[in-house]
Amino acid sequence: MIGQGYCRSQFDDCIYFQTFQDGSFIYLLLYVDDMLIASCDKFSIRKLKTQLSNEFEMKELGVAKKILGMEICRDRQAGKLFLSQQRYIKKVLDRFNMNDCKPVSTPLAAHFKLSLDFCPDTKEDMEHMSHVPYANVIGSLMYVMICTRPDLAYAVSMVSQYMHNPGKKHWSVVKWIFRYLKGTSHIGLVFDKKMVTTDNVVGYVDSDYAGDLDRRRSF
Repeated sequence: MIGQGYCRSQFDDCIYFQTFQDGSFIYLLLYVDDMLIASCDKFSIRKLKTQLSNEFEMKELGVAKKILGMEICRDRQAGKLFLSQQRYIKKVLDRFNMNDCKPVSTPLAAHFKLSLDFCPDTKEDMEHMSHVPYANVIGSLMYVMICTRPDLAYAVSMVSQYMHNPGKKHWSVVKWIFRYLKGTSHIGLVFDKKMVTTDNVVGYVDSDYAGDLDRRRSF
């Protein structure tokens, strides 16, 4: 054994890991009562399961296919692992009555320009928006974004800025994001064993020339 460790994130999930002299490792990911164990060594996995079952009541569910709303699909022959949230997205669309919406191809259209000026300032608008589950929707979108859909990051960051007092135009952008999810619910993250290198991370930056209408700066 070389080392062992423990990590905890802001979402109250825990990650335990242990590395060995031969370079192998084992990870245990825990969220409330859901658990994943990952290692290249099946013997280490069986050993850890035995140790845990001697201390706690456990239920063996076999190879992981789903956890916390994320679906796990493996292609061992091709060396690929695919994570998606297609079922979770469908549930979210059903929950907020957007399952019959018309799909669009982009998470945020170019014509959307949001501002604090669009926040409600009349009693009628405030009353109308008080019945809109804006914060709940943003929370659901953020979960999808964090888990499997980084392509939503920019759009979600835009609409989340107005959670304190959202207006009708802000809500229309949120519904646009739902329409994008409707047509792309099958998209997810792909981990390809053949693509694992140390120099294939590419980043892109685009200046929108003071697209933030409130502070006159680029997003």
